Parts: sequence; structure tokens; C-alpha cells
Amino acid sequence: MYEKSIELLNQTIGDELTAVHQYMYFHFHCEDQGYELLSSLFKRIALVEMQHVERCAERILFLKGDVEMALSRPVKKIHDVKEMLEESRKIEQDSIIKYNKFANECSAHTDSGSKNVFESLVSEEELHYDDYDLEMDKINKFGEHYLALQSIESSKGEPVQA
Repeated sequence: MYEKSIELLNQTIGDELTAVHQYMYFHFHCEDQGYELLSSLFKRIALVEMQHVERCAERILFLKGDVEMALSRPVKKIHDVKEMLEESRKIEQDSIIKYNKFANECSAHTDSGSKNVFESLVSEEELHYDDYDLEMDKINKFGEHYLALQSIESSKGEPVQA
């Protein structure tokens, strides 16, 4: 009865796991480059994406399905911060479109519980898109100065021990 919902939820798990891996990759590289604020943003959103995986898995199990834990695609090896933000906005935009469609499909199959899961995911993905978009606006407005300020600010942290 809920096969289609289970399929869509598992597809979402693959997408969300991919986002977790991608954002953690960006987190590591931003931290390595001294961009602490962006590094923290990627890590924070990756943790929220992990909660999305959990929410979908719980719904699948409630529907008596089996949880698939496969990534939907490999992590992209991007090191340029602007490209990271562009890719992240694309991931979020694609998710917003897809999850809206999935909510409608679940509704058509009289599964309002899964529909509600997808609608809540859309709201959260919109917030993530907005976060990435705001950072992209700052880079476009201030250019490399914005990134340099982040790097300088992070270097003020702990004094170097001799």
C-alpha cells in the first residue's frame, strides 16, 4: 500500500546522505583554508541533513519498509569556496523541487504522514538555500576581502605555542 512512499523516502535518504558527505567535505576544506564561519555553516547544515535521514528512516520503518543507505552520487571534489556555495545552492534547490513533488505524490497515494515529512523537509531546505545564498551574496559583494577577513579572524584564535 505504501510502496511508492517507501521508494520516495529511500530516494530522499540517498540524497540527504549525499548532502551530508558533500557538506562535510566542504566543511573540512573550508576549515583547512581558515574559513571558520563557512566551515561551521557547512557542518551545521550537514548535521541537519543527518536529522532528515533519521526522519525518513523512521517513517520507512513505520510503513514496514526497509531503509536503504546508498548515496545518490559521489562527492564532488570542489576546493574553491564560491564553487562550494554554488554547488550547495544547487543541491538545496534540487531538493526543494524534488521534495515538493514527492509531497504531492504521497498525497495522491493517500499518505499524509509522508506528505508531511516532505513538506517539513522543503521548509528546512529553503532555509539552507537561503543560508548559502546569503554567503554567496557576501562573496559577490565583498569578493576575496570577505574570505580574507574570515581567515584573519580565525587566525586570531589561540596563540601559537613555542
